[in-house]
Amino acid sequence: MMYYPTFDRLFDDFFDTQWSGGDVMKTDIVEKDGNIQFNMEVPGVNKDNIQIELNDGVLNITASRDQNHDEKDDHGQLIRQERHYGRYSRSFYVGNNVKQEDVKAHFENGELQITVPDKQAAIENHETISIE
Repeated sequence: MMYYPTFDRLFDDFFDTQWSGGDVMKTDIVEKDGNIQFNMEVPGVNKDNIQIELNDGVLNITASRDQNHDEKDDHGQLIRQERHYGRYSRSFYVGNNVKQEDVKAHFENGELQITVPDKQAAIENHETISIE
């Protein structure tokens, strides 16, 4: 029986995170000092290629990374590409009471930190409603 390693790699590549984008923009969300803090990995992305928008209580973060066209062999062909290129986005509901001026962002060493006041917690009213 012949062994074909290329065939095995076909399945490895198919189920690789390259197809799902699972390794892009991983986010930790922390509640701290009356704020919600989003710590997001965006490796290989320049600060100028990140957009943050707040629309109807939804925080939208979009990042893009351009392909480096210099990574080809002597004949101008790319042998294998494992790095992600393109446009990625994540969205988080932060509440309708959050204003754009309340959102703070900091980017350093491939990590984006966004801080939003937890205004949902401040307006919650725990009154019971009677059932008729």
